[in-house]
Amino acid sequence: MKKRLSGKRALVTAAGQGIGRAVVEAFLDEGAIVVATDLDIQSLQSLESNRNLHIKQLDVTNHSDISNVVTEFEFFDILFNCAGMVHVGNILDSTENELDVAFNINVKSQYRLLKSVLPGMLEKGCGSIINVASIVSSVKSAPNRFVYTCTKAAVVGLTKAVAADFVSKGIRCNAICPGTIATPSLDERIKDQATLLGVSELDVQKSFMDRQPMKRLGTPQEVAALSVYLASDESSFTTGTVQIIDGGWSN
Repeated sequence: MKKRLSGKRALVTAAGQGIGRAVVEAFLDEGAIVVATDLDIQSLQSLESNRNLHIKQLDVTNHSDISNVVTEFEFFDILFNCAGMVHVGNILDSTENELDVAFNINVKSQYRLLKSVLPGMLEKGCGSIINVASIVSSVKSAPNRFVYTCTKAAVVGLTKAVAADFVSKGIRCNAICPGTIATPSLDERIKDQATLLGVSELDVQKSFMDRQPMKRLGTPQEVAALSVYLASDESSFTTGTVQIIDGGWSN
């Protein structure tokens, strides 16, 4: 049986852990040729060896880094924009510099990747772009996530604009809005919050789980399964959408 992504070439950012890593593994399982990138090259070394896997160090804030990767591999059928950061605090707690840093990583990194990858997609007349936003965006917000909400809402807008501009050129662009996913990034936030509040990490983890209608966290593999669908030809009539995968949190 032909795999769903056979023959497709994919570029994945922030592939060293969490959602990005799960997406790399799922894309490989479906037959894609995957260029897995991360700022931390060591985090990519433990990916299981696969003849279709290429690992590259990539700073998504650096135009030259991005250009070098795209030039080396010539074109991509799939772009999975996963790099991002979480800022904690309300508008009074945050500085303009913190807002600039978050926009640079969460929004402008996707802009840079798109500017580099889109010309090759347009030349081929096809391509699927998947941008990781968040349920904490234009969909809803959460306390003490002012900067994060602003940036992820911008990702949703960026996605819709690209989808509208290139819908007639064979390019599809969709956003995934995950809820609370069990990732190393979340583990770090749990540790930080436990220290700040003077409570146990288990208590903080339970608070994250309790706010979910399903009473559990999502998994990176569940997000990856949705990503495979959006990357594949099965979703050929799907563009400009905001795909919510949050266990019902936003209902």
